[in-house]
Amino acid sequence: MSKPTPISGFPEWLPPQRMIEQYVIDRLRRTFELYGFAPLETRAVEPLDQLLRKGETSKEVYLLRRLQADPDAAASAGDDALGLHFDLTVPFARYVLENAGKLQFPFRRYQIQKVWRGERPQEGRYREFLQADIDIVDRDELAPHHEAELPLVIGDALASLPIPPVRIQVNNRKVCEGFYRGIGLTDPDAALRAIDKLDKIGPQRVAELLMSTAGAGESQAKACLSLAEISAPDASVADAVRGLGVEHPLLDEGLAELVVVLETAAAHAPGLCVADLRIARGLDYYTGTVYETQLRGYERFGSICSGGRYDDLASAGADRFPGVGISIGVSRLLGLLFGADALSISRPVPTCVLVALPAESDRPAGNQVADALRRRGIAVEVSPSAAKFGKQIRYAARRGIPYVWFPGVDGEPDSVKDIRSGAQQPAERSTWSPPASELTPTVSGGSAAAAD
Repeated sequence: MSKPTPISGFPEWLPPQRMIEQYVIDRLRRTFELYGFAPLETRAVEPLDQLLRKGETSKEVYLLRRLQADPDAAASAGDDALGLHFDLTVPFARYVLENAGKLQFPFRRYQIQKVWRGERPQEGRYREFLQADIDIVDRDELAPHHEAELPLVIGDALASLPIPPVRIQVNNRKVCEGFYRGIGLTDPDAALRAIDKLDKIGPQRVAELLMSTAGAGESQAKACLSLAEISAPDASVADAVRGLGVEHPLLDEGLAELVVVLETAAAHAPGLCVADLRIARGLDYYTGTVYETQLRGYERFGSICSGGRYDDLASAGADRFPGVGISIGVSRLLGLLFGADALSISRPVPTCVLVALPAESDRPAGNQVADALRRRGIAVEVSPSAAKFGKQIRYAARRGIPYVWFPGVDGEPDSVKDIRSGAQQPAERSTWSPPASELTPTVSGGSAAAAD
């Protein structure tokens, strides 16, 4: 086999990085469950008509094809109209509709799963990546206090990790839509999509886009940009918006909801949330509060966690299940931190103890020692060969294994050696344990400077 050519956008972490990823997943899952979210996993594929009905995603969806499929059979089975999901919100909405009779509402779920997007790979952006989502849905009506709750969950989840602090930027689509309607724009969705590109293309080109796609005049485009410039950590955001002199009932409703989010966050975690009215979110299904999250020191890479309120995504006929959700880009977050050497793990393998072998005939006895330690929750390997003890110790050192277990000879007890300090002491397999801090590898933030 010739040397394979790497495929960009499909990260494959080294074992220490994968261990860090699993640690992050475990911490996120623990926080989500503390807030009462139940686990869920949905299928990887969805019908294309579902994937493409909301937002500008048609160029990002990977299609599902069988290499030797019968075109006629595939068409009749619908296999020619399946794609890999590009997020976890659309599949979740479909799941709620299919299983509504079996769920208790409001339904709280978390989902940690791979998604696929056919976009251009770059630092922190991949074609295949892991997301961690939480959503709350209810039947017919969803209380707005849930929109204030989700940033608290995310704040606690990310604070449990050894990563730089985050700031959650919040806006409310009703504020934007009400403002746009108040200045006379009739296509607020087009205006939102234009404003969502502000950080990418700058205000001048966004103004041109507002005029060409949203029907804005020059003064209307200027007003939209003035709204997008407003940012505040508290209820003063409402005063700033009203200072622009625009009135509309939907604008008032959105400002009231936005203030509740800010005040709730300030009571729980001061400094966590800030209102930023340039945050629009490009997907069409958002209808209320929207979120984006900046990692301090990595702001130039954009958001690592985003989401919002949706009222019509999970709806079919008379059945309507409004919801609010937020998603952490786990692969995106880790990729940025790995690239800056800003995360480390205390050892590159789970193994805590290597059982040394005086001779190959001692392997059964070594296996018994390993079994006894494993039953007590200690990760153990038995030496792969009965080489000289010095060579076995070097093997443990190369693997990052901190302790080596030596069998006793001539009636002497077994002993265990900390190969880092050289300290060696008698040990009994039924009672000996390493320090609690070394039982499993520990993850810590590195000392590297921020990536920008």
